[in-house]
Amino acid sequence: MQIQETDFIREVLENRIIWASFFSWGAAQGIKIASGIIKEKRFDFKWLLSTGGMPSAHSAGVSALAAAVGLYSGFNTVVFAITAIFALIIMFDAQGVRRMTGRQAEALNKIMEDIYVKHQVKHERLIELIGHTPVEVFMGAFLGIMVAVLVVTL
Repeated sequence: MQIQETDFIREVLENRIIWASFFSWGAAQGIKIASGIIKEKRFDFKWLLSTGGMPSAHSAGVSALAAAVGLYSGFNTVVFAITAIFALIIMFDAQGVRRMTGRQAEALNKIMEDIYVKHQVKHERLIELIGHTPVEVFMGAFLGIMVAVLVVTL
């Protein structure tokens, strides 16, 4: 069976599960940008795609995906189980591995500052805000679930 290109595009654009994920990711990034503007009294384009911070956009996106799939297909389905486990892995990684990477970057930056102050080596700072705290992950997941409920049920 051959699918018409316009049918494919229409079906993708009408997919509420995709929209729930994108809206929750965008909402989380928007909250971080607004928070940055309030704190810094300026806008920085890097905030559009930056990682880390409150709430976790990773958690919001995958939680919305899992919740929307559950609402649409049922919570006792294989596809919900797959997306729920996928979401848990992403959230664990966001607050575990990526957070530790950020802490290592922070320690390396301090070492490089000590070396640089003694004029021994020039350095480039590493990005320290990579991962999330458990609270940031939880708040991202909560945001994602709320957005999914709104998008799928409206």
